[in-house]
Amino acid sequence: MATLAPSRPGPMMPGARPSATARREAWQRRLPLAPALLFMIVVTQIPFVFTVIFSFQSWNLVRPGSQHWVGLGNYANVFTDSAFRGALFTEIEMTLLAVALSMVLGIGLAVLLDRKFPGRGIVRTLLIAPFLIMPTVAGLLWKTTMLDPVYGIANYLLRLVGAAPVDFVSRFPMASIVTVLVWQWTPFMMLIVLAGLQSQSGEVLEAARVDGAGPWTTFRAITVPHLRAYIELGVLLGAIYLVNTFDVIFMTTQGGPGTATTNLPYYLYQRAFLGFDVGQASALGVVTVVGTIVVASVALRMLFTVFATTEGRA
Repeated sequence: MATLAPSRPGPMMPGARPSATARREAWQRRLPLAPALLFMIVVTQIPFVFTVIFSFQSWNLVRPGSQHWVGLGNYANVFTDSAFRGALFTEIEMTLLAVALSMVLGIGLAVLLDRKFPGRGIVRTLLIAPFLIMPTVAGLLWKTTMLDPVYGIANYLLRLVGAAPVDFVSRFPMASIVTVLVWQWTPFMMLIVLAGLQSQSGEVLEAARVDGAGPWTTFRAITVPHLRAYIELGVLLGAIYLVNTFDVIFMTTQGGPGTATTNLPYYLYQRAFLGFDVGQASALGVVTVVGTIVVASVALRMLFTVFATTEGRA
């Protein structure tokens, strides 16, 4: 008598409920991720929930017993606060300048490193080094070593040519902050663009040279369109990180002179840790997070569209 082999479960029909065994296997696959998920919830989501709750309250730590419910009052104060609008405009200006200059310099350095020359590995390592320095150290390094009006290297060079020393941090605070950010983030942009250059087809470039196209024409008509997705990726990631700039400002200008370099993270720090206004600081933090998420979501959607279009053409 022939025995029947056990039948294997076929593919699940659309709309059918998974069996208990399938659900158990799915949970077993997810179980190794549970510690990381739990850690993320404890570290990020629970504090954010408390921040949202505090944003509906008026609570100043220097006035005991001042905690009470105010509803949307803190949010109304945030949107009518002239200091908040000033910090927002400073944030936009600082981010745009730093990202644009970093990308332009990064493209130039990437084109340089894409060519073969003696010592290219050493040069590449030296150019990457600024990105590996902590932002706090970078801010302190530039303030005390490069831009100091008495002992700074920049003023030493000015004295060599007979020029008077300049207190860069006080006279040009925004330029000083942007310089530090560009110095630190240019290697990041350079690496992304260099990856795009090295992924470019050599046959296409050779065909362009055979057809009589010069270096500039080849770069403008072939290389730049090929690098579009990489440039947009670098701009997006750089903007997301630079929006949260705090360390360099804290170590270099302290948001001054006045409010010349006070961006949103530093203004939030002032309201929370200098003014001890928990309610206002929480509302400001929620508005900043929501705005950042909205801008990042739109930018990511545009970036994915560009990558999908590029893959479709390939």
